[in-house]
Amino acid sequence: MLRLRLTNHSLKIGTYLVIAMLGTGCSTSKDELLPHGDSTMMDVWDQGASGSGNSTSSRQLLDARQDLRRPLETRETDNTMFTRTAQNEIYSQFKRLPNPDLVMYVFPHLAGSDPAPIPGYTTVFPLYQRVQYAMPGERTEAY
Repeated sequence: MLRLRLTNHSLKIGTYLVIAMLGTGCSTSKDELLPHGDSTMMDVWDQGASGSGNSTSSRQLLDARQDLRRPLETRETDNTMFTRTAQNEIYSQFKRLPNPDLVMYVFPHLAGSDPAPIPGYTTVFPLYQRVQYAMPGERTEAY
């Protein structure tokens, strides 16, 4: 029994020693972690981007790659007719159904609680309240 207590006690002491050693092993000094020097942030960036201290050759390489890249242009080409956009998808698949205008003549009349004469007038309104669309392939002729 006495030997078991010594083993438990020595395990506790060993655990405390390991924790203390790990705690001191992870500590570093500020100067070691962030060394002071004459290099600017741009120098550090160039060195990290190229992997070496030669920033002029890496800059020339980046400039050469930039020259080889195709520019993004917004000019119209023949491919725009075949390019899918939201607008041409809606108009090519879902054609608008005709919504004829109705012309109505309103005859002269009396209106209101105190009847006032209203002269005759003409008004125009669409047949359907909302725009109606055909299903794909339902209507093919242009109008």
